[in-house]
Amino acid sequence: MRLEVRPAVGPMRGRARVPGDKSIGHRAVLFGALGQGCSHVRGLSGGEDNARTVALLEALGVRIVRLDAHALDVHGAGLEALRASERPLECGNSGTTMRLCAGLLAGVPGRHVLVGDAYLHRRPMRRVAAPLGAMGAVLGGAPGGKPGEVYPPLSIEGRRPLAGGHHVCEVASAQVKSAILLAGLAADGPVTVSEPGPSRDHTERMLRARGVPLSVQGLTVTLDPRGWDGRIAALDVAVPGDPSSAAFLAVAAAIVPGSEVRIDGILLNPTRTGFLDALCAMGADVVIDDRRDVGGEPVGALVVRARELQATTIAGELVVRALDELPVLAVAAACAEGTTVIRDASELRVKESDRVATTVRMLRTLGVCAEERPDGLVIEGRAGRPLGVGRVDSAGDHRIAMAGAIAALLSDGPCEIDDADNVRTSFPSFVATMRALGADLEER
Repeated sequence: MRLEVRPAVGPMRGRARVPGDKSIGHRAVLFGALGQGCSHVRGLSGGEDNARTVALLEALGVRIVRLDAHALDVHGAGLEALRASERPLECGNSGTTMRLCAGLLAGVPGRHVLVGDAYLHRRPMRRVAAPLGAMGAVLGGAPGGKPGEVYPPLSIEGRRPLAGGHHVCEVASAQVKSAILLAGLAADGPVTVSEPGPSRDHTERMLRARGVPLSVQGLTVTLDPRGWDGRIAALDVAVPGDPSSAAFLAVAAAIVPGSEVRIDGILLNPTRTGFLDALCAMGADVVIDDRRDVGGEPVGALVVRARELQATTIAGELVVRALDELPVLAVAAACAEGTTVIRDASELRVKESDRVATTVRMLRTLGVCAEERPDGLVIEGRAGRPLGVGRVDSAGDHRIAMAGAIAALLSDGPCEIDDADNVRTSFPSFVATMRALGADLEER
């Protein structure tokens, strides 16, 4: 798929909703499959990533009834009811599906093979494979670009029980932490995970809500199965709007003159709102309205109005809380006054693409002066000047494709975004939503 984007001739205005949060969607379906009884999950994104997790669980013997594109019933029977599939388990482009399910399958006896598309097969998996191996599962992978690293396809020999232990993560990663905790459900002793900084805590919130004996002390999480009957409660889950998807609309409203956009029902978990803090540091006009609690997660509406932006520095724990949104924050920086520095973001290099390289290439294609750094990038803003015209290669990365489309709104002519099929993995309604707010873009 190719996106064609024409420059904005007027402000972005209106009220929008974004797809359900992918991170919560994955976990809601997974924990529903491990629960006792029927869990009703509504508000799913409708994207391909969550669908991969659903199909994988069905291949393991879980009964899932699709009610519509965004709701389903998961009939769980507990971890012991899962059975190894005779066929490889397809994860598509979803790194979350592969990493979380690797943790799940470590405690399911039998041989499992996790595969994905060409882009997922380039993503490193050692940080998941190593702790799961230390717990007693046997994992193998393919060689790749970095010696000593493990790449998909992943083969897993699951065992039960697994061993407890204390795992110290190299970087803060909700996927790695969640994989270890999922394996911990099949452990015979306490499993502890310590991180160097904060990461998304959806797994902890959802496990505790289901009665799993889990405790959190600072940056350390412990799952202690001793004295626990192993039963996980079935719950109904309403998935809130994805803040990572909302970030594209928020940046569009912040940079297109005269714009005002309201985005309803957005997840406001503090581990996920770093992009809002970064935008506010740049001087953006952002108001949070209609705050409330939905299933243990904070939710609200974002109202974003256009305003002249100033350069800033995005680093440290803010990077962890805004990692997925850094490509579109780089677009905001390109439209700001001054030079923005993003550092401590080496994790960007092992996403769906090397997002440091692909973000810089996208910006340069549109006439922005941007420079790669080993752990980030430097962007010289073009406040008050239009961006250039170009043809952006997204490298199959949905966030680069959408960030390029937002940047093209301020170009001085039509732009094309190539290899944009994976936008469907996270934001299937991206084009329709942008057009409803006044943007001029279409799929080809």
